[in-house]
Amino acid sequence: MRFSKAIVRTPCPSFADGLTTSGLGRPDVGLALAQHRAYVEALRMCGLGVTELPPDAAYPDSTFVEDTAVLTAEWALVARPGAPNRQGEVESIGQVLSGRFDRLGAIESPGTLDGGDICEAGERFFLGLSHRTNEAGARQLAAFLGDRGRPSTMVDIRETPGLLHLKSGIAAVAPDTLVVVDALARHPAFSEYNLIEVHAEEAYAANCLRLNDHVLIAAGFPRLESALRAAGLKTIALDMSEFRKMDGGLSCLSLRY
Repeated sequence: MRFSKAIVRTPCPSFADGLTTSGLGRPDVGLALAQHRAYVEALRMCGLGVTELPPDAAYPDSTFVEDTAVLTAEWALVARPGAPNRQGEVESIGQVLSGRFDRLGAIESPGTLDGGDICEAGERFFLGLSHRTNEAGARQLAAFLGDRGRPSTMVDIRETPGLLHLKSGIAAVAPDTLVVVDALARHPAFSEYNLIEVHAEEAYAANCLRLNDHVLIAAGFPRLESALRAAGLKTIALDMSEFRKMDGGLSCLSLRY
């Protein structure tokens, strides 16, 4: 759970033209930029050095940089997003990562994999099978992890309403503790973990983000924030309204290692 670095990408002027299923209306790009600046400041408050990549006007969704790679402190794997119009985002991310990691893997066709479907919880990785991450992509990552001594478990969310990615519904806030939405709380994959269950009306807030000594949480979800504090965790609440309109959450906006 200790991180020292993060990579982010500033929202581009065409951000509002990205993919979304939320039905919450078009985002205000100016407000999204302000919210992104607050997010970057929160990363720094948590002790991370932040690399800010410039906007990429060719890819409206490119601020959701988490989907382009899976990182640990030792290695990086370039993803292959399941939305075809996002696959071009990985080229520039691969160039950034190749200068930082000696061990760099990649998901290959026919595999698809979004980083938002990958949750590291202690030694184990949970690999979400979604409408963005297919079985071929998840198997490639599982093999990559196994070669490095890291166990993994696949979790199929394709029939779970309201979840674009696995991390739309779970977050690891300690090696043995998960924040989890009701729809996943009884899943056998999570039976050995302590669970902080998110009430249905606060489901969006399940995508919180543990960064060193704090947990970033979307503002406006007091029940979950109280539960996190009751578990001894310090929280930082951030306004995520414009990113929520584009199906994005806190983890989506950075790559951490």
